[in-house]
Formats: sequence, C-alpha cells, structure tokens
Amino acid sequence: MVNTCGAIIGTLGAIPICFCCPNPYNSIEQGHVGLVTRFGKFYKAVDPGLVKINPITEHVHRVDVRTQIAEIPKQVIMTKDNVNVMIDSVLYWKIVDPYQSEFGVSSVRHALIERTQTTLRHILGGKVLQDFVENREALALEIQNVTAPIAKRWGVRIESILIKDLSFSKELQESLSAAAQAKRVGESKVIAAKAEVDSAKLMAQTAALLNSPAAMQIRYLETMSSLSKAPNTRVIFMPHQGDDSSQSNTNLLYANLVNQ
Repeated sequence: MVNTCGAIIGTLGAIPICFCCPNPYNSIEQGHVGLVTRFGKFYKAVDPGLVKINPITEHVHRVDVRTQIAEIPKQVIMTKDNVNVMIDSVLYWKIVDPYQSEFGVSSVRHALIERTQTTLRHILGGKVLQDFVENREALALEIQNVTAPIAKRWGVRIESILIKDLSFSKELQESLSAAAQAKRVGESKVIAAKAEVDSAKLMAQTAALLNSPAAMQIRYLETMSSLSKAPNTRVIFMPHQGDDSSQSNTNLLYANLVNQ
C-alpha cells in the first residue's frame, strides 16, 4: 500500500509543474555508484546516470568509487633506539565493494585512517632510525601489506601508503649531518688512497718497461738524434753495450757533423 502510494506520488512529482510532490528521478554522477534501499534494506545497485526511485519507500546512497586520498595525521613515534621521530604520511585508497563499504562499517574513511595510524606506530616503533632514513619505501610497503587485508574486509583496496616527511629535533639533525659529513670524508680518503696505489703500480710497470734493452736502445738513438741537430757539434756514435750485432762492427764510427 505504501509502495503504491509512493509510486503515485513519484509519478506526480515527475510532472514539471507539480511542485508539491518530490521528484522520483535522482542523478548518479560519473565515478559513483548508487545503492538503492527500500524500507531501509538494500534493494539494488545502480550505475551512473538518471535513476527513478519510489520517493516514499526508497532512498539512494551514493558511493564514490574513485581513488581517494586521506591525509594521515602527524604523529610522534619512538624508534627502537629511543629516538622520537614525527611521521607525516598519506594514504591512497579505492572502494571496490560499495555494498560492504557503505553497510559494513560506519565510516570507512575514518576506519582506514585509524588503522593506518596504529599500524604505523606498531611497525615503525620496532625499527631503528637508520631504517627510517634509508628504507622509507620498504617500510611504507610493509605497512601497506599489513593494512590491506583488513581494508579488503571493508570493501576497500589500498593503492599505496607514502611516508612524506620525517621530522627530527634540531640536535638530532645536527648529529646526522655531522655523521654524513664524516662518512663522505672517509670515502674520499679511501678513493684517494686507491688512486695512489694505482698510480704507484703504473709507475712501477713503466719503470720496468723503460729498463728493458729495447727501450734503452730507443732512448739512446733519440738522444743521439737530438745532439746531432745542435750547431758546431761533433758527435761520436758508440755501439750500445746491449746490442750484440753492433759489437761485431767497427769499434768507433766517427761522424763529423759540423754545420757551417
């Protein structure tokens, strides 16, 4: 009876000039899903567009199924090595089961934020400060893996959790800066020492190469060539002691290279 009465009122409300009756048509925006309840009980789900309902017995719940962003309130966490760190993070989530998110939990957004905060405090509280600084993405992924199964029961998929910022006290920042600088100085000294070792090895190899008989003979000829170019110079070519073939030749070969 009530349903029939509502249908009649809805039909009258569809007439543009009838302002006393409610309009039975409701619009569902793109990116949303409509959940229609009849007498407070779920009746059907409708897609985006214009939907006709019974204005007396039915009601439309609009559920946003787009990816949403939730800012996680900043919180101070004490690490395993007793250092207070302020964490600023953000949560990306999406409703994949509109029915469960609407009727399974009173406020899915609030529940996600509270759960993420608790998981952050639990996981990060068991880590040392160095893990915060070096493995931020790995920690965020670990938090996401813990939160995702619970969010799934609420009809939500966790897209990602990002740790945006880590805030330390001024004294701790100065200490970390000094430690980083000392590490860079140590690394530069190691690099310089390796360069000196490589240079010493190269010089030793070069010296061994230059002390070979072939290298000595080349240097001997280069020296004689440069001396012969000087004016008013008499050059006496002596056979190289390491050259056996030259010892069988004439002991002394005189060449008068006097440039007039």
